[in-house]
Amino acid sequence: MCGIIGYIGKRNAVPVLLYGLQRLEYRGYDSAGVAVIDKTGNRIIVEKQVGKIKDLQEHLWGKKIEGHLGVGHSRWATHGEPTVENAHPHTSQKGTISIVHNGIIENYLQLKQELIQKGYKFRSDTDTEVIAHLFEELYTGDLLDTAFKVAKKLEGAYAVGVISTYQPDRIVAIKKGSPLIIGIGKDENFIASDIPAVLEYTKEFITLEDGEIALITRDKVEIYTKDGKRIDKKPFRVSWDVSVAEKAGYKHFMQKEIHEQPRTVADTITGFSSSKDEKLFEMLKDTDRLYIIACGTSYHAALVGKFWIEKFAKIPVEVDYASEFRYRDRIIDDKTAVLGISQSGETADTRFALLDAKEEGAKTIGLVNVVGSSLSREADYVLYTYCGPEIGVAATKTFTAQLVALLLLALETGIKKGTTTYTDYEKIHEELLHLPSKIEQLLQKDEEIKEIAYRYMNASDFLFLGRNINYPIALEGALKLKEISYIHAEGYPAGEMKHGPIALIDEKMPVVCVIPQDRNYEKMLSNLQEVKARKGKVISVATEGDRQIKELSDEVIYIPKTSDYLYPALTVVPLQMLSYHIATLLGKDVDQPRNLAKTVTVE
Repeated sequence: MCGIIGYIGKRNAVPVLLYGLQRLEYRGYDSAGVAVIDKTGNRIIVEKQVGKIKDLQEHLWGKKIEGHLGVGHSRWATHGEPTVENAHPHTSQKGTISIVHNGIIENYLQLKQELIQKGYKFRSDTDTEVIAHLFEELYTGDLLDTAFKVAKKLEGAYAVGVISTYQPDRIVAIKKGSPLIIGIGKDENFIASDIPAVLEYTKEFITLEDGEIALITRDKVEIYTKDGKRIDKKPFRVSWDVSVAEKAGYKHFMQKEIHEQPRTVADTITGFSSSKDEKLFEMLKDTDRLYIIACGTSYHAALVGKFWIEKFAKIPVEVDYASEFRYRDRIIDDKTAVLGISQSGETADTRFALLDAKEEGAKTIGLVNVVGSSLSREADYVLYTYCGPEIGVAATKTFTAQLVALLLLALETGIKKGTTTYTDYEKIHEELLHLPSKIEQLLQKDEEIKEIAYRYMNASDFLFLGRNINYPIALEGALKLKEISYIHAEGYPAGEMKHGPIALIDEKMPVVCVIPQDRNYEKMLSNLQEVKARKGKVISVATEGDRQIKELSDEVIYIPKTSDYLYPALTVVPLQMLSYHIATLLGKDVDQPRNLAKTVTVE
């Protein structure tokens, strides 16, 4: 983990590598480095630094490093602490080979012991350094040929970029389980973990599949299977511009992405309608059991989706963390479907769990934001959210878009099965079309929510409560707060409060109640009164016109009235804004929270 960039061409490599690493900052990292083969082709220059890309840039200031071939990396620590020694790129013992690597080598200890016995000395605590020494040990006189031998030795998930003074006119890339793309330019080519890293230079890309190995020179790209068979892959062209990944006047990417939600919700509604896969609905019509698997924020979207699918499609749904689903006994037959949700489409736990279920005979569906991502290619069916790149580590706009896609999936399947009437479908769809403008109304409350954040920014703990379809929103609100502000927060179903969490409530405990005027309103009122009786500070997210709630709450954030089924897409927005403002008031880096990565490509 976490970001790879590689360049070969006519430009000086260092500025290209640094630019690419900056574009990958959203993935989260704790150190960074570059390796460049100098103009003579006889020496690899490696420079690394702990901290941010700007720290690496300052470290490189005044150093004249000239070369047209190099690799760079931003590391998120897995094996070993964030230190210069553990930062990538890593170099072989003779200094002739340098590599960057994302993922985890599961058998690295075994390989390390074998290499130590052969006289290799290790300078870092990483699993990655094993790969560099392995390339040197197995080198055949040809870097590509050696890559095939190395790949057969490695177990785990990895994306690897390799350069060498032995053949200073090429980059070799290996991909298994961790994302890697190739950018196709004119007299120059690139490798990267994600498209934004090189979108400044090209719009033509090739996605490497698991097990593929690529040879990249300045004027050609050759791709091979793990067995050495040459394959032809046509590049695809991206339609969006690098400006989409800019802050556009906002202070942070997270703030920008919160404010993009009216557009991304509308685009996802339109995109779903224009790309319906009738075969998917036919398959679900005959499905007896649906598992939804996901991680983090996507898991909370899955919990909401369960309510909708069971309501409108009448399919029993079980929601599970992908990391748990993979390692338990599952009941799967030919009438079982598994839906995996992942913003990036590269989340390792979700991908591998989906593939396991597919091998057992389940029909598989991917819900992703990134076209051409691994999950979108591996699933039998795919649904997209239409959000463009999400740069902030904490998901916002992709969450609301996932909700929209899940609701539409439930409604369309319900129509196909006859478990939903056209009247109900049209009524909810009509409300759905008004959702973007209602989110826009919520965004106008930014200053109001910032003032509430100021009053509660110094609290050490928060409790978030919700019921039924809004219970997952309580979970998501708590997750957002702890992710970016580092304040301890817990989400609970309000009915569970009396079974333990109520013991925590006192005059210092802010309790955020998600309490729209839906069929659970009266129950939530009772829970809110229990909080007030114990002197808790109540922040309510409630429906416009609800005067009763104002008398029982210390703070109220009003949301527009909508269908009971659509409230989650509205109630979550103020919670995103509240978390954002608390974190920024505390001086936290909301776009790159500590210890977190945007795309988790290791288990």
